Amino acid sequence: MNAERRAIAAEVFSSGRDYDAGQSNRLDRLRNVEPETAELLGVLVRATRSRRVLEIGTSNGHSTLWLADAVQSIGGRVETLDIDPRRTQLAIANLERAGLDGVVDCRTVGAARALADHSDAAWDLIFLDAERHEYAGYWANLRRTMAAGAVMVADNAISHGHELSDFQRLVGSDPRLTATLIPVGAGLIIAVDGP
Repeated sequence: MNAERRAIAAEVFSSGRDYDAGQSNRLDRLRNVEPETAELLGVLVRATRSRRVLEIGTSNGHSTLWLADAVQSIGGRVETLDIDPRRTQLAIANLERAGLDGVVDCRTVGAARALADHSDAAWDLIFLDAERHEYAGYWANLRRTMAAGAVMVADNAISHGHELSDFQRLVGSDPRLTATLIPVGAGLIIAVDGP
């Protein structure tokens, strides 16, 4: 990511953190991933040449900026989902500022509905950063929409690991997935599909 985009991403993260400090209700917060997590997402996209990326949990677009910058470099696209239209609009504005709006489809829709509508093997990389207790319910469609060799990443695996226990059991019991826990930011589960 170039210096100009890094500055925009840093400003988006900082303004999100400041906004969250004034919110007593967790669901009203933007809850951005940490900068090192966002940067790792960009590295994963580039390393795996993931041209079709799905993000569940757009917020104000902090992590979306990193995903979009990475897919732009390899000719890909990002679809990002959030249920809050205000957050979707914030993300769109931030992506436009960074010149990345042309590679991202920002949708205001629930993840369960969107996943049910996606075709089989639609995604090379899926990033989960929404309501953690819902991930296990998405499982069948998450797996169905992962392409061969795809990567699935879930945030908050250390900070809120108890909320991911059902999801982690599903990941661990899938014979086609190789997974690990990465202690970056709030902790990431990274699972790769393969023989």
